Amino acid sequence: MLGAFANAFRTPDLRRKLLFVLGIIVIFRAGSQIPAPGVNVANVQQCIDIAQTGDNASLYSLVNLFSGGALLQLTIFALGIMPYITASIILQLLVVVIPRLEALKKEGQAGQTKITQYTRYLTLGLALLQATGIVALARSGNLLQCNLPLLHSNGTQTFLVMVITMTAGTAVIMWLGELITERGIGNGMSILIFTQVVATFPAALWEVQKSQGWWVFGLVIAIGLVIIAAVIFIEQAQRRIPVQYARRMVGRKMFGGSSTYIPLKVNQAGIIPVIFASSLLYLPAMAVQFNQTNPSPWVEWISKYFVTGAHPLYMATFFLLIVFFTYFYVSITFNPVEVADNMKKYGGFIPGIRAGKPTEDYLSYVLSRITLPGALYLGLIALIPLIALVLIDANQNFPFGGTSILIMVGVALDTVKQIESQLQQRNYEGFLR
Repeated sequence: MLGAFANAFRTPDLRRKLLFVLGIIVIFRAGSQIPAPGVNVANVQQCIDIAQTGDNASLYSLVNLFSGGALLQLTIFALGIMPYITASIILQLLVVVIPRLEALKKEGQAGQTKITQYTRYLTLGLALLQATGIVALARSGNLLQCNLPLLHSNGTQTFLVMVITMTAGTAVIMWLGELITERGIGNGMSILIFTQVVATFPAALWEVQKSQGWWVFGLVIAIGLVIIAAVIFIEQAQRRIPVQYARRMVGRKMFGGSSTYIPLKVNQAGIIPVIFASSLLYLPAMAVQFNQTNPSPWVEWISKYFVTGAHPLYMATFFLLIVFFTYFYVSITFNPVEVADNMKKYGGFIPGIRAGKPTEDYLSYVLSRITLPGALYLGLIALIPLIALVLIDANQNFPFGGTSILIMVGVALDTVKQIESQLQQRNYEGFLR
C-alpha cells in the first residue's frame, strides 16, 4: 500500500489529484473546528468534558462518531456527512418500493444522475430538520445535560442563523465530496466519512493509555492489528459463481462464448446494518434524555439496560438487530430474480444449472448461505467496543472495532485499489520485459 502511494506521488497527474484531495480534507477539518455563530465555546467545551466522563458517555460517542467531534461542539460542519448517508440509504430503500425510481435506476447514467439529484434535495431537507433539532436541544440545555448556557443568546435570530449555517455547511460538504469524486481519487463522500472517523481515532486511542497505562495500551495495539487483518480478510472474501455465455450469431458476427463470474461478497451488506442497528438503539436512549425530571418505570428500565451499552441484554439486542438488518439489506439490494432474468436474456447460464427458475433458486440458496457468516462477522466486530467497555473499562470510543474500523478499512482498501488501477494504466509494463 505504501509503495502504491509512493509511486502515485512520482506520477505528476496522480500527485496533483492526491494533493487536491488532501487540500479538500484540510478545508473540511477546518470547517469542523469553526463554531457556528452564537455558540459559547468555553461553556460547550466544559460541558463536553463533563458529558464524556458521565454515565451517558456511550450515547455521546455514538452521536459524535460521524461528525469527527464537530457535532457536540456546534461547529458550522456539525452535521457532517450523516444527512447525506441517511438520504442515500432512504433512496436505496425507496428504489425497491417506488416503480418510478426503479425505472430511473434501469435507465443507466441518466437515471442515476436524476436519483443523485433527488438525494441532494433529500439531504438538504434532512439537514434542515436535524439542524433545527440540535439547535433546539442546545437552546434548552438538553443537548449535553449541562447547567451552563451553550448559546450566547436564546433569541429567535440566533436560532435561525445557527440552523441556516449548519444546513449550508452540509451543502458545502456535499459539494466538497463531489469535487473529490470528479477531480481527485476515490469516492468523495466515503473519503470525507473516513476523515471524520479517523479524526477521533488518536484521541480515543490515547484515552486508553491515560486510563489503563502502557501495558494495556500495547495490548490494545496488538489486538487492533489482528482485528484489522481479520477485517481486511473478510472484506476481500467473496464467492465467485461461474457464468458461461453461449455463442450466438448476430448478422455476420459471432458473439458470446465467454466465461465470467458473479462475485458475491461475504459482507454483501457493507456497514449499513451496523448503522441501522445503532440508530435504532439510539432512539430509546435519546427519548430518556427528555424524561429526566419525573422518570417513569419504563424510563428507568431503558436507562438501566439500553443506555450505557455494557449490559448483556443491550449487546444481545444489538447483535440480533445487525443480523436481521444484514439479511434485510441484502434481500433488497441483490435480486436473484432480476439477475437470473438478465442472464437468460443474454444467453448466460451457470454450469450445471438450468436457466430461469433453477438459476434463481440456486442464487437465492448461495446468497442465504453466504449472508450468515457475513452477518455474524458484522455483529462480532460491532460488539468489540462494548466488550472492551466491560473488560478494560474503556469508553465506547474504543478505536479497534465497531463502525469506525469497518469504515476505515473499507474506504482505505477502495482508495488503494483505485490508485493501483490508475498506476497500471500509466505504467503498464506487461508480463514480458
